[in-house]
Amino acid sequence: MTSLRLALALSFIVGTTVALAAEHTISQKGKVFSETMMSLKRGDTLVFLNDDNVVHNVMSITPGNEFNLGTFRPGNSKPFTFDKTGEMQIICAIHPAMQMMVKVTD
Repeated sequence: MTSLRLALALSFIVGTTVALAAEHTISQKGKVFSETMMSLKRGDTLVFLNDDNVVHNVMSITPGNEFNLGTFRPGNSKPFTFDKTGEMQIICAIHPAMQMMVKVTD
């Protein structure tokens, strides 16, 4: 009986942790990101949606938090889950004027 209670408690805790993660969408249109600053919790996912008529890229150039989602065509999207805390500068490598900051906290 104790094992069953422990298993149920662990399932609840794990399920709660997963449920707390959120998904947000950032649009790319007019060669700009829809937000210039975004605050997230560690574990949250940003879906980058190319809502423009040109190819875009999404990457972080912040040391220690680098990532590159590559290029994607209009109408396509790519998710990225932020698992590190800190502030990250996000850009489009094709259109360097496209920039946003993402602040990730615990």
